[in-house]
Amino acid sequence: MKFLDEAKIYVRSGDGGAGAVSFRREKFIEFGGPDGGDGGRGGDVWAECVEGLNTLIDYRYQQHFKAKTGGHGMGQNRAGAKAPEVVLKVPAGTQVLAEDGETVIADMTEAGQRVLLARGGNGGFGNAHFATSTNRAPRRANPGQEGQERWLWLRLKLIADAGLVGLPNAGKSTFLATVTAAKPKIADYPFTTLHPGLGVVRADGRELVLADIPGLIEGAHEGAGLGDRFLGHIERCRVLLHLVEGTSEHAGKAYRLVRRELEAYGHGLPEKPEVVALSKIDALDEATLKQQLTRLKRAARRTPIALSSASGQGVQEALRAVMRVIEEERGAEAQPQPTEEWHP
Repeated sequence: MKFLDEAKIYVRSGDGGAGAVSFRREKFIEFGGPDGGDGGRGGDVWAECVEGLNTLIDYRYQQHFKAKTGGHGMGQNRAGAKAPEVVLKVPAGTQVLAEDGETVIADMTEAGQRVLLARGGNGGFGNAHFATSTNRAPRRANPGQEGQERWLWLRLKLIADAGLVGLPNAGKSTFLATVTAAKPKIADYPFTTLHPGLGVVRADGRELVLADIPGLIEGAHEGAGLGDRFLGHIERCRVLLHLVEGTSEHAGKAYRLVRRELEAYGHGLPEKPEVVALSKIDALDEATLKQQLTRLKRAARRTPIALSSASGQGVQEALRAVMRVIEEERGAEAQPQPTEEWHP
């Protein structure tokens, strides 16, 4: 299935049904009076967060969503039927934005969450509604109220516990394939990963969702390479696993380059907890490994984990470090927040 994380859609709610002009005509009833019914309400347009979806691909092939008009009123005080609603099903993590692409209307993070995108128009009043003591036979009725229409953006930000970051060819996809059942494309050239990938990690009886995004290069926040298009997918992560390629020219410089791009992007990514690891150590001799670890430790100001996804060395250690940070974050969120005491 093709991955799509952004779509522009047009929604329009249904118009309300028109009210009816009608009079009772029954045998032996000389003055029947008005009996025109009210129109039905137009259909609403809703967005609903559902399970089982992880892409917005459905909105590539259909961009216009229009609800039907409410039923018109009829004689004998029969009201028109309400039009059915239109429901747009989206995956968890979808943001609904206004046409400007910046104003957030809703952030849908849990299955079952619903948000009203366009409200259907009210039905018009029939002539029975306008009968008064001085106007016993009104010959007027209201048309239905017009529905609402608007252009919206749907933007998907994957919900994961941990996110993989690093330069192209740092071994992120190989790591994801090693620790999960995901099968990302793996090749010996940069930018093999063209769209984010998700995988479920099971370690020590615990589970976490790991997200892999395309590699970053210098100037990514300005649009270089694949740009910062996919950084939004790790905004919701609790911790970042930063992989630095051991076979790179200088591990410290590679680490600082990615950190600069994260800081330029912002949105809380520079402040997220980080686990740093040197990857592809199976391709290094002992002297080079020691030198790269020293460079990376000096740049990151912490002791990096040495790992190899091919041999499995250090992989469990990295996962345990990530799990530890996630549990600390969950514990901090579960603690009750202090409340100020009230004083008269």
